Amino acid sequence: MMIPTATYRLQFRNGMTFDRAIGLVPYLKRLGISHLYASPIFTATTGSTHGYDVTDANGIDPAIGGRDGFERMVKALKAEGLGLILDIVPNHMAASLENPWWRDVVENGEKSRYARHFDIDWTRRLTLPFLGDTFEKVLDAGEIAVKADPENGKPALAYYDTYYPLTPASYAGREEETLEITDRAAIAGLHDRQPYRLMSWRDAPRELSYRRFFEITGLAGVRVEDDVVFDDTHRLILELVHSGKVDGLRVDHVDGLADPKAYLEHLRHEAGPECYITVEKILGEGEHIPGDWPISGTTGYEFIAAVSDALVDGRKLDELRSAYEKAIGEPVDMETELRAAKLLMADNNFAGEVSTLLNIAKQVQSVEDPGSALSEATVKTALRELLVAFPVYRTYGTREGLPPEGREMLANVLDKVRNGPNPPEDAALAFLERVLAGNVEPVAAPVASIFRTRFQQLTGPLMAKSVEDTLFFRQHMALALNEVGAEPLPRAYSLDRFHTEMRTRLERQPDALSGTSTHDTKRGEDARARLYAITEAPDLWADAVGRWRGMNRSAVRPLDDGPAPEPAVEWMLYQALAGVWPNDLEAGDAAGLEALQTRFLAYVGKALREAKLRTNWGTANEAYEQAVMDYARTLLSPGNQAFLTDFVDTLRPFVRAGLVNGITQTIVKLTAPGVPDIYQGSESLDLSLVDPDNRREPDFGMLRQRLAEREKLTSTQEEEWQSGRLKQHIIATLLRVRQEAPTLFRRGEYLPLTASGKRADNILAFARADMDDAFVVVAPRLVINALHTGLAPSRSERWAETEVALPERLGNRRYRDVCTGKVIDPKDRIAINWAFADHPFALLLAE
Repeated sequence: MMIPTATYRLQFRNGMTFDRAIGLVPYLKRLGISHLYASPIFTATTGSTHGYDVTDANGIDPAIGGRDGFERMVKALKAEGLGLILDIVPNHMAASLENPWWRDVVENGEKSRYARHFDIDWTRRLTLPFLGDTFEKVLDAGEIAVKADPENGKPALAYYDTYYPLTPASYAGREEETLEITDRAAIAGLHDRQPYRLMSWRDAPRELSYRRFFEITGLAGVRVEDDVVFDDTHRLILELVHSGKVDGLRVDHVDGLADPKAYLEHLRHEAGPECYITVEKILGEGEHIPGDWPISGTTGYEFIAAVSDALVDGRKLDELRSAYEKAIGEPVDMETELRAAKLLMADNNFAGEVSTLLNIAKQVQSVEDPGSALSEATVKTALRELLVAFPVYRTYGTREGLPPEGREMLANVLDKVRNGPNPPEDAALAFLERVLAGNVEPVAAPVASIFRTRFQQLTGPLMAKSVEDTLFFRQHMALALNEVGAEPLPRAYSLDRFHTEMRTRLERQPDALSGTSTHDTKRGEDARARLYAITEAPDLWADAVGRWRGMNRSAVRPLDDGPAPEPAVEWMLYQALAGVWPNDLEAGDAAGLEALQTRFLAYVGKALREAKLRTNWGTANEAYEQAVMDYARTLLSPGNQAFLTDFVDTLRPFVRAGLVNGITQTIVKLTAPGVPDIYQGSESLDLSLVDPDNRREPDFGMLRQRLAEREKLTSTQEEEWQSGRLKQHIIATLLRVRQEAPTLFRRGEYLPLTASGKRADNILAFARADMDDAFVVVAPRLVINALHTGLAPSRSERWAETEVALPERLGNRRYRDVCTGKVIDPKDRIAINWAFADHPFALLLAE
């Protein structure tokens, strides 16, 4: 298998087409990328901004150039010796009439040849939750009528511009007569004869008849566990792999599948042993990818969490937590908050899925023990507690039951539930344990298998929506820690943990992607790196927030349900603004402030609704949202100069420390175990916010020009750090080194190195070693105090009396700094003030 040396994630759509990508190929080659990593390219709904709403799995989207454009791009990539990795979406497709398979199901119901392609409960009519209100109210308002579908002239139920096809049996031989129906009762009767039921979008959480992606009703689950469905949805994918046009596949949301292992084995068998395969999978604390999955690893969310161990000052988190609690006026119990978020999801957003599980459990009871004394309420309580207690996305049980690691996980969860503050009836827990483990009577095994699958497909979405899209928008102590893949409960942060994680990564998934920004991360990698510095100076940050709140007190609006914004949201606003603030934005730059305000307000609106406290996506609290938006506008108003001047001045040390963190983070990604993945534009500074902000198109013209001029760069000049040129230069330099020594960085040992002396705590050092090859990394960390006066002069004095010891296999060798070309002979230790003489990091390749 050919393993990439580095990938570059490109987001197609939003202006990015295959032909535009062709223009970037020389740049990617020069940067040092081995593979373009493309977002989904298959035909998606009209106007799709991301491509995950696929309407034709076997067509390449005309909106980005179609098959011809794709072929041109592949030819251009091959001409430069670059490969291609595709993001594929096996879990779901668009529940859209633009999707011919879905349209056929809507029209023909269970008789459709695609009725089993989608995960639909056919014990009832297919629910279509796309009305603004109930069918009855929409009908009474005259918003639904019988009209001819403009595409084929057949009778349809027209709702504004959407035409829901009528099943042929409901109008056979009466087409003209049907088209003349205007009586509302007759329209209702016609609707009742359809295999589908039109309903309000608000009723979807409780009444949906098909599995969806998370809580997005417009994305219907696909049954790729069925061989026919797999073949139908992978025909083009496999054709592109077998033809050599595609070298690798990134599997989206693998945990949503009925049986991830079986799917990946099927995919590996069909794609062949040479295809590079990674999966989007979030690993919990201490969790690892199952060793028997035939893949190279994950797409790297856990790598972000590991890097935070090196850049977060874990010794001061309690101080920051105390400052946050003082500011908001109450203590924070994250375990209680996590439980509340999970209960919200289980009782509201995923109420329908929980109800489905309960009904399946009742079926098991009726088959296995018709006279069971367990009540429905008792089983529901136990099921609810079990879902809420799950600490990872899912287990990986099959029709036969749970594998050993799954049984161990289930036993731990059950123990936690039984000994927790809300223990349900033990008999109900024991019943659910038997069902999940597969220890039921043979007659009940088929139904128990369905329960197991559905349970496992629900725990992941429930965890994701509870943590990433609820809790992380409610608790704001340190926004940098609220990231995809991050642990929601407080944990320790240390350099030792980082080194342990890197050794584990080398052992378990050395060929996994190592990402620091993606299209799904909560903020760009450099915004996160800057906000890490807040953990180093909690007193400085807390004092500043208190001062800023005082300056902007008049912008807080009293509402019936409390002040807007409340103190916790004020803290969040200042920290989010600190992360996104452009390095070169001055307090008096009105145009710059206006541009930032547009982006910032979009983030604020999303953050408030995702928190689901005083407003949410389903029921917006307009008064509250407007008040908080007005407060955010005040922060960025050119007339608010006292605050803006103070904010910019206070931010300076955090900006400087963040720039250093960003460089260290980049160096680690490019030299530690794993395949470095560069998200589009993040080779320069990435100070983006959550999507859609992080999906904006980068200034590729500027990036190309800077790369062409990189020989002129002087890393001691602060402007090179501030502009992102240094970061891009380091990436290009290290990617070239990786290409020259691929085995060293793929299989070479990971050796933590120990610093000693005055600034030992401010040094991260490790080496990669393989046979006679070796590469030593020395980079700064926790530098807000060490670099408080700036990045330029007196570096030797700043790092005096600090050194890194070299073990025997690394010592007494000549090394060349790959950035400066300087050759050194450090003997058995590296003096940091000497190694950092040209720039505050050392990247040393053994000669």
